[in-house]
Amino acid sequence: MASGKVAVIKARPSVVASFLLPALLLLGALVVYPIGYSIWRSLFDASGDSYVGLDNFKELFTNDGIRTALKNNLIWIVVAPTVATALGLVFAVLTERIRWATAFKLIIFMPMAISMLAAGIIFRLVYEQNPDRGVANAVMTTVHDSFADSPAWPDAQPRPDGPVEAQEDGSYLLTSPAEVGSPAMLPLVAVPQPELADAAPAAVPQAPGDQVTGTVWMDFTRGGGGTDGAVDPEEKGLSGITVQAVADGEVVAETTTAEDGTFALPAEADGAQVRLAGSDFQAPYNGAEWLGPSVITPAIIGSYVWMWAGFAMVLIAAGLAGVPRDTLEAARVDGANEWQVFRRITVPLLAPVLAVVMVTLMINVLKIFDLVYIIAPTSTQDEANVLALQLYLSSFGTDSHQGVGSAIAVFLLVLVLPVMIINVRRLRRENQR
Repeated sequence: MASGKVAVIKARPSVVASFLLPALLLLGALVVYPIGYSIWRSLFDASGDSYVGLDNFKELFTNDGIRTALKNNLIWIVVAPTVATALGLVFAVLTERIRWATAFKLIIFMPMAISMLAAGIIFRLVYEQNPDRGVANAVMTTVHDSFADSPAWPDAQPRPDGPVEAQEDGSYLLTSPAEVGSPAMLPLVAVPQPELADAAPAAVPQAPGDQVTGTVWMDFTRGGGGTDGAVDPEEKGLSGITVQAVADGEVVAETTTAEDGTFALPAEADGAQVRLAGSDFQAPYNGAEWLGPSVITPAIIGSYVWMWAGFAMVLIAAGLAGVPRDTLEAARVDGANEWQVFRRITVPLLAPVLAVVMVTLMINVLKIFDLVYIIAPTSTQDEANVLALQLYLSSFGTDSHQGVGSAIAVFLLVLVLPVMIINVRRLRRENQR
């Protein structure tokens, strides 16, 4: 063979066709035919008998549920790829400077080994409202309770038809004025027995005659019996409750109940009304409503980023390995700090890789279905809806309309095609360099 020439092996067309035919048949059966049938089906009504033209496509922009899905898809396309790529870039750059980079990358990439279904189940539990089950709210309540006092008895309520009345601000007010030498009895109920396990027995205060005294206690005897409004032997005192003496709308004295529920106010409280502060009976802080209508979409995006940030990190780390080190060192020698090197040299050199990652993730989020379907409860699924989920619901859900479902499928194809073309062209340009 002559020097500088490349030998080309020519094959007969029949041989080429025999090799390509199975792949072409498979491609036609799994790709071409479904696309063609979806386009044809989108032009007919729900039964598939009557031709309706573009009416199904008009439905995409007039139906409130589908419009919500379109809006959510726009949020997904903008937020999810951007956040995942940014985190991947940060992780890729930082792991170059740590000794245990391989272990760190393994941990970050590990969620990619989990299926979308399994990840959805995991985050459905993570986002549970009850802090005893949901990890997210368990962390939030722990941090919150570290800086704020928890309510003393959040379940306690005044005894029905008793001397204590609930106020609009959440406080409990003794209807009769306080008197020196006459104990103010404030019976409460509805406290679960487990919360009373460590409580001391309630007592009637024995205090000097120059103070206003009283007792706040759980006025309930297990097994029945006892006297309403009176402290019985088995009944428990409610400690730590803020007791206030209120006169003309102002607090003139304040104290806190002891372990046995007793309290003592100075003589200034004589003739005032005794009030139990509402802060002692407020519901405890249980964190955010992650699965509620206001934050359900950001919550699901967070689970997606958890899965795909590792994918972005691996691709960006591969691109970072090809960045010339002498360029970075030259910038540092010229006096650039690490932030300037990162912003003006590393990021521009990684721009082609970042673009590929962004485009790949944009295509991926257009098809997002599993996470939304699993994580979002039925009550908020409409607020978290996306096009792929709406396609499924329109085609196979209650009151299915496969014409509209096919129109959504065609619309998704139209959205994905430009992004795919851009990605293919970019890859070709990279290969030609």
